[in-house]
Amino acid sequence: MALNTSADAPLPVGQVSRLIGGWIDRLGAVWVEGQITQISRRPGAGVVFLTLRDPSHDISVGVTCFRQVFDPIADVVAEGARVVVRAKPEWYAPRGQLSLRATEIKPVGIGELLARLEQLKKSLAGEGLFALDRKRPVPFLPQCVGLVTGRASAAERDVLENARRRWPAVRFEVRNVAVQGVSAVAQVVQAVKELDELPEVDVIIVARGGGSVEDLLPFSDEQLVRTVFGCRTPVVSAIGHEPDSPLLDLVADLRASTPTDAAKKVVPDVGEELDRVQLLRDRALRTVRGLLDREERGLAHALARPVMERPQRMVEDREAEVDALVARSRRTLGHLLDRADSELSHTRARVVALSPAATLERGYAVLQRADGGVVRSPGEVSAGDALRARVAEGEFRVRVAE
Repeated sequence: MALNTSADAPLPVGQVSRLIGGWIDRLGAVWVEGQITQISRRPGAGVVFLTLRDPSHDISVGVTCFRQVFDPIADVVAEGARVVVRAKPEWYAPRGQLSLRATEIKPVGIGELLARLEQLKKSLAGEGLFALDRKRPVPFLPQCVGLVTGRASAAERDVLENARRRWPAVRFEVRNVAVQGVSAVAQVVQAVKELDELPEVDVIIVARGGGSVEDLLPFSDEQLVRTVFGCRTPVVSAIGHEPDSPLLDLVADLRASTPTDAAKKVVPDVGEELDRVQLLRDRALRTVRGLLDREERGLAHALARPVMERPQRMVEDREAEVDALVARSRRTLGHLLDRADSELSHTRARVVALSPAATLERGYAVLQRADGGVVRSPGEVSAGDALRARVAEGEFRVRVAE
């Protein structure tokens, strides 16, 4: 139940501590997993003091147990070992300190660790953290490489020496961290985040030499895997040797079998690149020369044509064609005019033959009344009518006598 307190009615420290102890007592016994970071066995004392730490977070809690609880496992566990503890939370009111009173301690064996890793692997794979389509390509020539590794370790030396031997101008941002033990996960996660925030870092290498399954456990930690998954910078995993395969290898954008292999995959070899450039230059030169030779042969073939040897011949040929066309057109036009003249002469002869004037020239005359009408029969005129007679040479007046 909530306590009714105020600035005017506060609770004493001792009462608050006792209340906290009462709440904790109601929790009952729990099973806890962690990593032993400290073991203290005082001579003559019947109690063993342990410090149990969460390897994924910077959280520790003290554990106390009787010797008869710890002695059965004393030969198989040491500092750094993972254990499962059945304990009752206790609150030490005078100091306000939480601890666990262990009644049973079980070391976590290799088989159990591997089974848990396999279960975690399936869970993370189901979330898509290991999907191939989300992996980013490593830049061809990184200007700055981030390196997370142990201080003065063989892995650091292998990466730096091999990378600089391949490309002397490469720069490194190195973060030395613990690569095994209780603080390894937190330090590696922090180093990866720091390098990921640096805009000049093009790729991050997480490197460690070989070791036992327990030594490589920090690189299968869920927190580290999720941190690498969320990085914007490509991450290369170079943990252990070829057979070693922590979960970091699956989430990383590129896996290297060893730290030396990581240097070879991240940094190109300057000698090989120069040879490749020279090969490309030679290939380009051969291509250009082949193109020039082909065009030169084509030009020589074109120049060998008659039209190129005597260009005016083409004009002369066209001139001859034009003259032939003009002569042909003139002949055609002459034929047309002659035919038209002949047809016109024939038509004129027919018109003249049928003309009334031709009839008059043969001695005939045309009589017309005063109104201009032609007299066609004697009944159309009367005695005394004045008529006009038209003949071939002109006309004259006549009068009808009877």
